[in-house]
Amino acid sequence: MKKVINNPNEVVTELLDGMVYAHPNYVRRLEGLEVLVRKNAPVAGKVALVSGGGSGHEPSHGGFVGKGMLDGAVAGEMFTSPTPDQVYEAVKAVDSDKGVLLIIKNYTGDIMNFEMAKEMAEADGVNVDYVVVNDDVAVEDSTYTSGRRGIAGTVFVHKLTGAKAETGADLKEVKRVAEKVIANTRSMGLALSPCTIPAAGKPNFTLAENEIEVGMGIHGEPGTHREEIRPADELVDHLLEKILEDIDYSDSEVAVMVNGLAATPLMELYIVNKRVHEVLNEKGIKVYDSLVGEFMTSIEMAGFSITLLKLDDELKELLDAPADTPALKHL
Repeated sequence: MKKVINNPNEVVTELLDGMVYAHPNYVRRLEGLEVLVRKNAPVAGKVALVSGGGSGHEPSHGGFVGKGMLDGAVAGEMFTSPTPDQVYEAVKAVDSDKGVLLIIKNYTGDIMNFEMAKEMAEADGVNVDYVVVNDDVAVEDSTYTSGRRGIAGTVFVHKLTGAKAETGADLKEVKRVAEKVIANTRSMGLALSPCTIPAAGKPNFTLAENEIEVGMGIHGEPGTHREEIRPADELVDHLLEKILEDIDYSDSEVAVMVNGLAATPLMELYIVNKRVHEVLNEKGIKVYDSLVGEFMTSIEMAGFSITLLKLDDELKELLDAPADTPALKHL
């Protein structure tokens, strides 16, 4: 294992400190905790949004803390759910008496620990609710989940829900938007190579030199099948076929996210994006906006995912709203 780290057991705390040094105008760290919050948290007059999960998916979730997106991000150990105490402290730190919405990816440990934190905060009189993101169309049940996994589509939930919260809407309305985004977001990805959790010291699965895993999860969970690598257009066609089977996108406008898993260069992601646009154009589906880059990674895994968000006028307005965070800016 070759990684630019110090102690494998200190990776999370050191990466969070590094993020604060890099972005002091955006985030601060709660003392002694793996929690980042907006520098000016709590923000008066708005519902606060808290998300998080295991580390290793950077820039998710700490990179999306800022105006128009998250108020707090909780970082567990690598690919490990954060503890209820961490989530509880994040909720307390960002609550401005307007309520707090937890945005949880559909992984069993995340749901259990965020729900426990919700109960703890409610016992202190905080108004807390939550939504669960389950955008991955690849598999229904997996290593860490019952039901579909939450993957890169979570970033669209952060963006549009954060925009709604900035308007001063109440918790019920903010949750309604979050659930609407979740209902209209679908993703699927594939892996070209595994990744290595620093404390483990070895890859979490193996692939032959010419082999890929289709439908791979962001923690290395098994996908739908393995096959030989094919040209980019054929890979995109397969992923889009599965996504488009899941929602009727006919005559729709969509937002597209082509997400890199960390080791795939932008060159290849733009090639993927080209084919996504071609296929959608052929099918009469209009692309309203596109994001290409690394938003929900898997340490150093090579591969990519495609996310489509079906839009209406309300969602387009929220997508276009300003956001200013370390990893995503829409000014």
